[in-house]
Amino acid sequence: MAGLAAAFGSGAMTNSIDELEFTDLILATGTNTTENHPVIGTKVKRAVRQHGTKLIVIDPREIDLVKFADIWLRQKPGTDVAVFNGLMNVIIEEGLYAKEYVAERTEGFDALKATVAKYTPDYVEKISGVGAEDLKKAARMYAKANRASIIYAMGITQHITGTDNVKSTANLAMLCGNMGIEGGGVNPLRGQNNVQGACDMGALPNVLPAYQQVANEDARKKFEAAWKATLSGKPGLTIIEMMNAAGRGDIKAIYVMGENPLVSDPDLHHVKAELQKLDLLIVQDIFLTETAQIADVVLPSAAFAEKDGTFSNTERRVQRIRKAVNAPGEAKPDWEIIAGISSKMGYPMNYGTAKEIFEEITKVTPSYAGISYERIEKEGIQWPCPTPEHQGTKFLHKDKFSRGLGLFHAIEYIPPAELPDKEYPFILSTGRVLYHYHTGTMTRRTKGPSERYPESLVEIHPVDAAKFKINDGQMVKVKSRRGAVEAKAHITGKSPQGTIFMNFHFAETAVNLLTNPALDPIGKIPEYKVCAVKLEAA
Repeated sequence: MAGLAAAFGSGAMTNSIDELEFTDLILATGTNTTENHPVIGTKVKRAVRQHGTKLIVIDPREIDLVKFADIWLRQKPGTDVAVFNGLMNVIIEEGLYAKEYVAERTEGFDALKATVAKYTPDYVEKISGVGAEDLKKAARMYAKANRASIIYAMGITQHITGTDNVKSTANLAMLCGNMGIEGGGVNPLRGQNNVQGACDMGALPNVLPAYQQVANEDARKKFEAAWKATLSGKPGLTIIEMMNAAGRGDIKAIYVMGENPLVSDPDLHHVKAELQKLDLLIVQDIFLTETAQIADVVLPSAAFAEKDGTFSNTERRVQRIRKAVNAPGEAKPDWEIIAGISSKMGYPMNYGTAKEIFEEITKVTPSYAGISYERIEKEGIQWPCPTPEHQGTKFLHKDKFSRGLGLFHAIEYIPPAELPDKEYPFILSTGRVLYHYHTGTMTRRTKGPSERYPESLVEIHPVDAAKFKINDGQMVKVKSRRGAVEAKAHITGKSPQGTIFMNFHFAETAVNLLTNPALDPIGKIPEYKVCAVKLEAA
C-alpha cells in the first residue's frame, strides 16, 4: 500500500474488478491470477477471448495466463524495476507518453525521465534477460492502448524493492494517462479475503482507520475523543520487526489473531526461537495451527459463517457477512473476544453487536461515512462513500489524485538481497497453488483440495534436473543458509532454468525454513520471491 499511497495518495485498488473484462489492455505482473485469484483470472481470460483485450504478462514463471498473452516478458526474478524503467524509456524516447496528462496532473516527470534514460532496451536485457525487441513491443502496445489496466500481487511486493516495484507500476500508469479512467488504473490483488478491510480499519503499524497517520496529531485527537483514550504517536512494528524485538526482550507478549507465523514467516528457525523467548504467547484462531500449538493461551474464534459483520474486498467493496450457523463450543466472534479482554483489563468495550461497531466505524472513517447495514443489505458499496446519498466510487482519482498531483518516483534498479553463488547456485521463489490457501489452515482440512494436491512439490527445470540427475517424483533436498527441506521433484519448464519454485502451504515441508527475512525498508515485507539455495538428491 505504501507505494501507491506515495504516488496517488491512496494505496487501494484504483478500479473495479468488472472493468478488467472490458478494458483495451491488461498488464499482469507478479500475479499468478488464475491460481491465486481464480474469479479475477476468469475475467481476464474472458476479456481476451470474448472482447479482444490485449494481454501483457511479466513473470519469470510460465503461469497459465501466458497461454492467453499477446506478449510474455520473462524477467529474471527481482529485476522488475529495470523492466518497468525499460518500458518507460521506450515510451518517452518514442514520444508515446500522454504529454498533456503528465503536464496537468502529475509532478516529478523530469526526474523520472532523467533516471530511465539509461534503461535502454539493450541495457535492460543485460539486467533482466528480457529481449530488447520484446520490451519495445510491449512498451508500444501499452502506450497505444486507449485504456490499460495494471494488475499485480505478491510477486511484485515480496521483495526488498517491493515498494519500488509498486511505485514503478504507478509511474507507468501515470505516464500513459491510465489513471482516473474507467478500465485503467493500478490494481493490487489482495492476498486474503478481507486484507483490504483490515487495512481500512487501521490494522497497519503506522495508521489509524482510513489510513490516518498515527503520527498526525489532529488524527489522533479525533480518535482519542471517540475512544476516550490517549493514543501514542509512535508507529508500531511489523510482524518481522516484532519477532526481532521479542528476541531482544523488547517485547514480552504477542497476541496472534488469524495468522500462522510458524509456517508463513521467513527463516522459521529464527521465528520459533524468538517466539519461545516470550513471557506470553496468545493465539486466536479457528483451528489449532502450528503457532497455536506452542501458545500459552489459545482463544477459539468463530469462522466466517459463524458471525455477522462486514468484509471489504480487493475492489474496496464493503459487503455484509451473515451468521449461518452457531460457532462450536466456546468459540466467539473475534470482536467479542477482544472486547471481553479489553473490558477485563480496565477499558470497557460495551458493544452489543457487530452492527454497533460498524456504526462507530462510519463516524470515524470518512471513506465509510455514507455506508450502513441497510444500504449494503443486498449488495456492497465501494468506498469512498462520504454521504448516505453517495452511490460509492467505481474508480478512484477521476478528476484529481487523492494527494492532488500524481507523483512520479525516479527509481534505480537494486538487485535482490541474496543472489546465487557457487555454494548456493539456484534462486528459490515461493508462492501458492490453486488448491490450497496460505498455510493450509482451512484447505488442508478439507478432502477435495487435499486429494487434488496432497503434498509439496519442488519445481525444477528439465535442464537443471538432468544436470543433477534428478527424476520426476524423486525426493530432493533444498538447502539455504537458514535451513533445509525435503520434497518430491516436479520436472517442468514452468520455472526458468536456474530457478526453483515451491509453495508454502505444507508445514511438514516448511519452505519458509529457507526464505530470507531481508525486508523492504519502507513496506517492511520480506523477500519471499528470491533467495539462494542448493539442490541435491535426498
